[in-house]
Amino acid sequence: MEKWAIGVFASIDAGLGVHLEVARQLGVPTVQIHGPHKINRTQSAAESFLKKCEQAGIRVTAVFGGFDGESYADIQTTARTVGLVPETTRAARLQEMKEIADFAKVLGSSTVALHIGFVPPDRNSTDYRKLLDTTRNLLDHLGKNSQQLNLETGQESADHLLEFIGDVARDNLFINFDPANMILYGTGDPIEALEKVGPYVRSVHCKDAKWAAPADRGKKWGTEVPLGEGDVGMETYLRTLHRLGYHGPLTIEREIAHEPERQKSDIGHAVRLLEGLREKILGAGG
Repeated sequence: MEKWAIGVFASIDAGLGVHLEVARQLGVPTVQIHGPHKINRTQSAAESFLKKCEQAGIRVTAVFGGFDGESYADIQTTARTVGLVPETTRAARLQEMKEIADFAKVLGSSTVALHIGFVPPDRNSTDYRKLLDTTRNLLDHLGKNSQQLNLETGQESADHLLEFIGDVARDNLFINFDPANMILYGTGDPIEALEKVGPYVRSVHCKDAKWAAPADRGKKWGTEVPLGEGDVGMETYLRTLHRLGYHGPLTIEREIAHEPERQKSDIGHAVRLLEGLREKILGAGG
């Protein structure tokens, strides 16, 4: 695969991504996909989707887990409902993630990813230790599939994410870096965070956002905006990735699925922006 192959976040039947047909129309060679509902996580469904990807010349680079009952309505609701952190749904979601991983294996994807949820701040707490055990359980299943898990950034600081990865102590746990999420959640400057977690970054999102007012950071959402119009600084972001040695796919995420035409237009703009920056940074032969 070429360095910095452009990609988009796509969905089979769920999530905020575009449909595969939109990815084909945009002419991108890679997609990350949101894991489908259980009814569509069959061998035959995976083989059918993979055939469509092959016909479109598109490669699946990661499969993201997501769950019924999750809500990103506000930061407090996100903390209460998202990922493997909520105790009442943890066991069922762990099993679902294993099924998503097995589905990803049929697609030929060695990377599974998710928002694990807000990692508890107290590393000595029972909740933190239970999350460690759950994560290890999942990683051991992935290991049998020769797969890795990439945790999406944003819901904790770079320092705490590194502490968690170190405490899990498995060699197939990495990071999907989303710079806009650091701004949206108010958890840290995205470039400073990228510098810290760089050795663990195995996949990225290209998404942009504007900070909430200083007094509201970490309490109220920032604002997602089209790529290049926010506070990330996309050229600085890509130059930092380059310096850190990351040359995997650049996966565009634009979370406005309720506005499909605007979503497609904004992603098309993002493709052109990234193509221009890629040539500027890597050169025409990059």
